[in-house]
Amino acid sequence: MSKVIIGMSGGVDSSVAAILLMKQGYEVEGLFMRNWDSSINNDIMGNPNLNNNICPQEQDYNDAVEVCKKLGIPLHRIDFVKEYWDYVFEYFLDELKKGRTPNPDIMCNKYIKFDLFAKEAKRLGADYIATGHYAKMEDGYLKKAKDSNKDQTYFLCQLSKEQLQNVLFPLGDIDKTEVRKIAEENNLITAHKKDSTGICFIGERHFKEFLSNYLPSQPGDVIDIDTNKKVGEHNGLMYYTIGQRKGLDIGGNKDRLFVVGKNLEKNVLYVSFKEDNDYLISTSCEVEDVNFNCELRPTMCTAKFRYRATEYPVKLTYLDNGNVLVEYDGVKAVTPGQACVFYFEDKCIGGGLIKEVRKDGKKLWYLL
Repeated sequence: MSKVIIGMSGGVDSSVAAILLMKQGYEVEGLFMRNWDSSINNDIMGNPNLNNNICPQEQDYNDAVEVCKKLGIPLHRIDFVKEYWDYVFEYFLDELKKGRTPNPDIMCNKYIKFDLFAKEAKRLGADYIATGHYAKMEDGYLKKAKDSNKDQTYFLCQLSKEQLQNVLFPLGDIDKTEVRKIAEENNLITAHKKDSTGICFIGERHFKEFLSNYLPSQPGDVIDIDTNKKVGEHNGLMYYTIGQRKGLDIGGNKDRLFVVGKNLEKNVLYVSFKEDNDYLISTSCEVEDVNFNCELRPTMCTAKFRYRATEYPVKLTYLDNGNVLVEYDGVKAVTPGQACVFYFEDKCIGGGLIKEVRKDGKKLWYLL
């Protein structure tokens, strides 16, 4: 009997993934990863939780314990706090300093869940590792999940072919509704547990308040790009992303604003009041840190520039420096620092990080 070590997060997805693996005849054991020291957040911000004085991460662990008891499988626990800080959190801070919009979940998958976790699973005697991601591995290819609304291949774009070997994604062929139903039928404590949202190490905390403990705020001017007039002040360029329209409330202005650019040298945030503006439209971008998880190197395919965004037809040109030039018809708010993920038919073949955004061959001033 093959042995599978599954990442148990304390959520409904990994809980049901474990059930499905057991039904398929695998010997299943769980492994809970502690990736962030929640006491740091509590010390600097006060305990955000709640009614039972248990931090969310410890509650997740307790839920994972209860699920594994219910299923009759062992649960191991391992601490990756230092490694997460070194490989994920410092990357997150460095990207923000550059004025870019990072995606820490992608780096967590690359360096923690499918590297350090996999090594620990192997030490525990695993033939396979598994997670509760909505994705599929078929014929050696990473493919989209059946539930297109939950498909998480975008977050797996930096995984290598080697990292995807001996990986199981039990939820690839079912949708979220069925996952909840299976959890209910098995009387799992996680059956109705709310899905985690936001950045994992911040959780439900206030983003600006959390970040100010690591990066000092540098207030500066907000300029209306259409009139070149100051319309308010920002709290720090790191708090804003290209295309953002919610939660701005700049200068007490309640009208809808759009973030259309940043000037790091002058510490200026550019906005527009015009909903039909074309400042956010680009026609190409250069992608760096490119990873491919298979042999496919198409010149024509599709790409996503954000999670749950539209998939656009693109043309790929492979540059001598290892980067990829991605060309497309006008797309709004393609943002430096975010991942550009490549798809060929139903296969997710890899991706990279958006370095520079251009319109008709000229660099856009998203970041100056």
